[in-house]
Amino acid sequence: MKTVHKIDAAVVMVSIFALIFVIGYARPLVIAPLDNYSTSDTKVLFSIDNADKLIIDDNLEFTTPDEYLVEEGMKINLVPGEYYWKAVGVVDSEIRTLKILSEVSLEMKKIDEEHYSVVNSGNVRLNVEVYNGTELIEQKKLEVNEESQTSGDKIVGGQDE
Repeated sequence: MKTVHKIDAAVVMVSIFALIFVIGYARPLVIAPLDNYSTSDTKVLFSIDNADKLIIDDNLEFTTPDEYLVEEGMKINLVPGEYYWKAVGVVDSEIRTLKILSEVSLEMKKIDEEHYSVVNSGNVRLNVEVYNGTELIEQKKLEVNEESQTSGDKIVGGQDE
């Protein structure tokens, strides 16, 4: 009778170790980005193995998630903000955080003697004031990568709320 208990105990122990190994192997391998990653680049490279999809949301409860099929070299464009994300396979990966920082960048290029081109080269929408010397001559909003021509020679811009 004691032999049967020893065999049962051995079978249970082997099963537990096998289960731990299988779950560990089945868990998605998240390579990038690192947890708590911050960047002003809105295109983020995700590198994940052993997963079918990636879930990203702006809240920890994942109530309104965006889902993406995992593929090699996957880059996702995100607007500035804080995100929670996880990889989903046989089991889920740990939840990680990612922060896209706002970047305000405004360029002015001379077209000819009287005209300039104003370009929003940041990653957020901008309110722009155009001056000719000290006189305010124009106010405009510029979307990301939008370009606008003006006759002013000075610009001031800030993030649109």
